[in-house]
Amino acid sequence: MSKSVLVSVAWPYANGPRHIGHVAGFGVPSDVFARYQRMSGADVLMISGTDEHGTPLLVQADKEGVTVKELADRYNRQIVEDLAGLGLSYDLFTRTTTRNHYAVVQELFRGLHDNGYMIKETTMGAVSPTTGRTLPDRYIEGTCPICQADGARGDQCDNCGNQLDPADLINPVSKINGETPEFRETEHFLLDLPSLAEALGQWLRGRESWRPNVLKFSLNLLDDLRPRAMSRDIDWGIPIPVEGWQDNNAKKLYVWFDAVVGYLSASIEWAWRSGEPEAWRKFWNDPETSSYYFMGKDNITFHSQIWPAELLGYAGQGAKGGETGELGVLNLPTEVVSSEFLTMSGSKFSSSKGVVIYVKDFLKEFGPDPLRYFIAVAGPENNDTDFTWDEFVRRVNNELANGWGNLVNRTVSMAHKNFGEIPAPGALNDSDRKILDLAAAAFDTVGANLEESKFKAAIGEVMHIVGEANAYIAEQEPWKLAKDETQRERLATVLWTALQVVSDCNVMLTPFIPHTSQKVHETLGREGIWAATPKVVEVTDNMPVEPVGVGVPEPGQTYPVIMGDYKAQQAVWKRIDIVAGTTLAKPAPLIAKLEPELGETGPEWAPVQK
Repeated sequence: MSKSVLVSVAWPYANGPRHIGHVAGFGVPSDVFARYQRMSGADVLMISGTDEHGTPLLVQADKEGVTVKELADRYNRQIVEDLAGLGLSYDLFTRTTTRNHYAVVQELFRGLHDNGYMIKETTMGAVSPTTGRTLPDRYIEGTCPICQADGARGDQCDNCGNQLDPADLINPVSKINGETPEFRETEHFLLDLPSLAEALGQWLRGRESWRPNVLKFSLNLLDDLRPRAMSRDIDWGIPIPVEGWQDNNAKKLYVWFDAVVGYLSASIEWAWRSGEPEAWRKFWNDPETSSYYFMGKDNITFHSQIWPAELLGYAGQGAKGGETGELGVLNLPTEVVSSEFLTMSGSKFSSSKGVVIYVKDFLKEFGPDPLRYFIAVAGPENNDTDFTWDEFVRRVNNELANGWGNLVNRTVSMAHKNFGEIPAPGALNDSDRKILDLAAAAFDTVGANLEESKFKAAIGEVMHIVGEANAYIAEQEPWKLAKDETQRERLATVLWTALQVVSDCNVMLTPFIPHTSQKVHETLGREGIWAATPKVVEVTDNMPVEPVGVGVPEPGQTYPVIMGDYKAQQAVWKRIDIVAGTTLAKPAPLIAKLEPELGETGPEWAPVQK
């Protein structure tokens, strides 16, 4: 029986188009992992959607002079098109303004509340003195009262890792307009993290395979667990399903309570849209299923602390005990795969500050695979990484075009010119066997790295084989063999060997550059879909739900989702034997080289800052 793997991908805010810093953290790494898992035989469910509640959308809607729903609809569609264009193979990419999502979120809240893990407290809430609007924790910055670092947020300090409250900050200011917030008493529901600390700590200390930066940060959080607000003074969000609160339009659930539940609600929607309403349970209730969560480092706390605590509390597994809700005991994350930041000129990508390269612009000019390759080979896997146009040009030209593209093109061209087909080999010599064995062994090495989300090591090993294959061709000099009729069998053997290694490398590069791999599949004379691509599908929000609370959207809204039939693809993680006699056509150029000047100037839409 194949293993089941849940790939949970961070939900992008629908308050603007996505830039390449976003997809470097949550997008490309998760897709590489999901594609590899499918190729290796796993039953994969990859889910996400646009996050459409909270203050950021209200702020942006005010700036643009539109309703918040209009804003969410517009950017939901833009983000869907961007992510599908990048080839991210979601089984379902949905949104948080659906009937199903409201119902599932309210069920999780009610379960936690019934078990005693949602407690009411009067807290000090930050309010904008000019608008009267509540400021979310993350929209307030100041000096950390613990380590004195500047730039600490109202929810945590990234420098020392401690959880904070906005009122704790020294010299707090609003990130929206720089004003000093006012703090007023307000009543909220808080997640009782201290009562879940023992269970949470026991689980965290068993996560030995996590990336060291993620595990260390997560364990440090245990030292200062305090109740954390899960409701907000805001009129845009999911109603609180508690008597006396559910009709109060001025209070809604915290967007981060709402968003992380999206992994579950998206799985339930996927199952319903697939015609098997209970299929989600295999990925959430079966303890044998592995679940991997992909995000940028600024979201670690919500996935390694708050979401697991909510799951434990819903199952009644904290210090207060309790009953398991109707959704059952839900699996905790197997691994939280967090990337560092992709920066530009040393600064974090920021649309508001003009430090930005939008995915849609990148795709329009360069297509998806050059960006996917760059993120995989030079992205922020374990450290912040600076994007430069010079490095992008160098990687594409020297590695993708001169390395991989050249290997495919000259090998297939020589076979086409001299035989018109994949030739039958003669006896293999030591050089032939060496390169074939090297490629065969790489499947295990590369696969092991991908299994552990070590994407740089994985693609580095594949490109090493590409380099060795190019060296093999240079050493064997088939162009000279082609001039000697007595060497025709040796020429056939060399080209057959090289074509087999091309096929092997193409398999291993498929998770990274699937669009190019499909072209290579066809260049080798093969037919059909090798690497499936996602599709944008218009759906109607008419899923039947049993709302726990109130305010569930009316049925009938239409919206785009990303889906795909990935089980129909041919891609598998193993050597695919090439077949002698397969007709070969003259290959078209595989990868376009970039003008060297681009590295110095950048494109017009994202010029290099002098």
